[in-house]
Amino acid sequence: MKLRQGRWLAAVSAGPDSMALLFLCLQQGIEVGCAHVNYHHRPEADEEEAYLRSFCKDHGIPFYVRDEPFVYEGNFEAAAREWRYSFFCRIVKEYGYQGVLIAHQQDDLIETYLMQEERNLVPEYYGLKAEMMYQGMLVERPLLGYTKKELKDLCQAHGIRYCIDSTNESEEYSRNRIRKEVGPMDAFTRNMVLQEIRSKNAVLQERRCRVGTLIQDRSVSLSSYRKMEEEDRVTLLRMAIDPEKKLSLANLKQLDQVVLKHDDFLQKAGSRLLAEKDGRFFAMEEPAPYAETARSLEELRNLSGKWFRVLPGEPGVNAVSVKENDFPVTIRNAQEGDEIRMRFGTKKVNRFFIDRKIPKCERLIWPVLVNREGSVILVPGLGCDVQHYTAEPQVNVIKSQVL
Repeated sequence: MKLRQGRWLAAVSAGPDSMALLFLCLQQGIEVGCAHVNYHHRPEADEEEAYLRSFCKDHGIPFYVRDEPFVYEGNFEAAAREWRYSFFCRIVKEYGYQGVLIAHQQDDLIETYLMQEERNLVPEYYGLKAEMMYQGMLVERPLLGYTKKELKDLCQAHGIRYCIDSTNESEEYSRNRIRKEVGPMDAFTRNMVLQEIRSKNAVLQERRCRVGTLIQDRSVSLSSYRKMEEEDRVTLLRMAIDPEKKLSLANLKQLDQVVLKHDDFLQKAGSRLLAEKDGRFFAMEEPAPYAETARSLEELRNLSGKWFRVLPGEPGVNAVSVKENDFPVTIRNAQEGDEIRMRFGTKKVNRFFIDRKIPKCERLIWPVLVNREGSVILVPGLGCDVQHYTAEPQVNVIKSQVL
């Protein structure tokens, strides 16, 4: 096991892999601290924490534990990972460690790859990286060259006690099923799988380097994208949408068809939106709805927000005069069903967007001014309603930012 110089924080569960990691650090004279997370989700969890605390005390190892109640929503494994990594990050920064050591070993690497294949994922990397960054924290996996059996044998040979997580036997988790397939693999099969992983990563990295040059200012040209082969398109789409996430190949291919067949789109893509504007597409966070209220003309003139600004009145399509009985007025994002009374009749705001070819992503944050009754009295870029038009308007409401 080779590590760069410095003090390291070892993530230790008390299982054979992490106990072997802790032992190897001691054996090689590495200055190490021990970080343990107790989720209190298993009967033996407190006993494992007590054992680790005692082991670290006997060997002069700083011991850090997170044992407050773990409350989560959704997937347990994903929430637990975020819980422990945020803890590691805090300890590394607070106590000046070089980074955190994770005891993933060769079986884990192969299991991860087989799960990626089974779920038809297009990952950032096949298997597990030996080194990565997490929120500015260096993460090292120095045991990827060891099998789980080798680490168990190491612990047993040196009298290092370890604990067995009973949930590893549960068929509830798909990883456990795959784990039972990986453990008995003979050396020849292991080497074949490892070679396959290396080959796929080499191809993936070459493709990423090649197509990644098309991402400029976090967006991609539609015309360039549509000239590419499918594998290159899917890789580029993966990079452009969210390189930290793991979207399925099926999801990416659905998005690929959207980009190929439509010129103005706004499509859900995982936790983000895939949007098009001016012949380029990009990933964006879904803007939060907004509403800023003014109870007087003076307040309105001083109103401001992320997506709009209020300026002195000048005639034009951004101008309006507000009456006393309009207050309180609100500037908010346009909503489905909004309409405004113009000189030529009532016009749906969405129709204005379509006529002016306003990109769908811009429509999400386009401001409108509504009166106390909720009636739209101004749509910047279109104009005010017929009852609020004057030659000497009081204010202009300007859409101040573009996505």
